Amino acid sequence: MTADPCSDLPKDFPEPRAVLKTSTQSHAQSFDLGAALGACIRQQNRQEPCVIGLGGDLGAGKTVFVQGLARGLGVDERAAVTSPTYTLINEYSGDRRLFHVDLYRIDGSGDLEDLGFDDIFEGSNVVAVEWAERLDFADLRPDIFIRIRVCGNNRRDFVLNFYGPDAPNLVGALQKTKDFQSLRG
Repeated sequence: MTADPCSDLPKDFPEPRAVLKTSTQSHAQSFDLGAALGACIRQQNRQEPCVIGLGGDLGAGKTVFVQGLARGLGVDERAAVTSPTYTLINEYSGDRRLFHVDLYRIDGSGDLEDLGFDDIFEGSNVVAVEWAERLDFADLRPDIFIRIRVCGNNRRDFVLNFYGPDAPNLVGALQKTKDFQSLRG
């Protein structure tokens, strides 16, 4: 089976429980969208990890989105949230601990065992995984998969696919945020 080049989902990902689509016109708006989602996740009383898969080409804005996500989760503004391309996993403390993972240099799930990848999926951690499409759905088990497409110099199209049990509540909360509403016009 080959992947549909127009699909917003990697080839083995099932249909989500809910989908939100929006566009940003700047890095600041992409950051704000991440912050809005982070704030919604932060407000949940969930005791399980929240896994967010991110897909998109190089330069699509995955790290900018995670920087916003970190602020929404309460990570200190002085903490430099950077791409973990070479470290593979970065950890940030906030109201909910954030693990930022970059799979660009990973060939498969076997490489992740040596990094302790499975160990970060505990408690109420939030795990944001760039290049998530490099893993099978069953290996990642995302609550949210976000596809980011570059559509011009500054415009980014976001498709947020919600899988987790909290999908309806999270979608509703995100839609009510001023940052999300400002993207809707």
